[in-house]
Amino acid sequence: MPELPEVETTRRGLAPMLDGQRIEQVRVHERRLRWPLPRDFEPALAGRRVLGVQRRAKYLLIRTDGGTLLVHLGMSGSLRGADPATPRKKHDHVEILLSSGRCLRFNDPRRFGSMHLVLGDAAAHPLLRHLGPEPLSDGFDADYLHQRTRGRRVAIKLLLMNAQIVVGVGNIYASEALFHAGVAPGRAAGRLSRAEAARIVAAVRKVLAAAIRVGGTTLRDYVSADGTPGYFSQKLYVYERACEPCRNCATPVKHRVQGQRSTYWCPTCQR
Repeated sequence: MPELPEVETTRRGLAPMLDGQRIEQVRVHERRLRWPLPRDFEPALAGRRVLGVQRRAKYLLIRTDGGTLLVHLGMSGSLRGADPATPRKKHDHVEILLSSGRCLRFNDPRRFGSMHLVLGDAAAHPLLRHLGPEPLSDGFDADYLHQRTRGRRVAIKLLLMNAQIVVGVGNIYASEALFHAGVAPGRAAGRLSRAEAARIVAAVRKVLAAAIRVGGTTLRDYVSADGTPGYFSQKLYVYERACEPCRNCATPVKHRVQGQRSTYWCPTCQR
């Protein structure tokens, strides 16, 4: 699933292509996304001018002078710029034709992604209004994380993946951040010291920033807005490295299923 670095990489790729453009036409080839696209989706979006492209958690917000197009890439989705004359790929479900002559295509083989045209304050939309702070923002710091862990018996990795606590720290980056912080993923969140919370916050920021710099992580389906893959998978320390030697101490990396997701850690480096 595309996570925060992949979505941010997509946003950065799309912004120069979309900023200031007029949406000339919208073509929907498949309405059955995670939530079906309404019949008025095309006329409501056509004719609007794009004011900017933002990101909130794993959502893209394409702001126009007539509302905000809220996009989630789901498990296998992508938004890519294309020449309209180029034949559509099998799972190109939505095409947005721009005044520049370029075309934005939403491709989603599994159709778990979604598109919503939001009128008014997008932050008040049900998909956004209960989200926690951004992990790279000032709102996510050691004091905040330490306070939110008090009295919590849930494992720290699962707490980090809770979007009401902090957004965008998905499975890959939670595993990697906890490795760099030296904290075992199964530790009860309420047992963390403030110093450990500070190490986790610093590690989350470090891992996400590094992933954004190289375009995210390509494990299966993800490519960026221009069709190129992410390269952070070449820098992974524990994720999907079960039984391989730890890059720090050579102890075999452990694997378990935690909250129905694969978890990887070094039993020597993480306590």
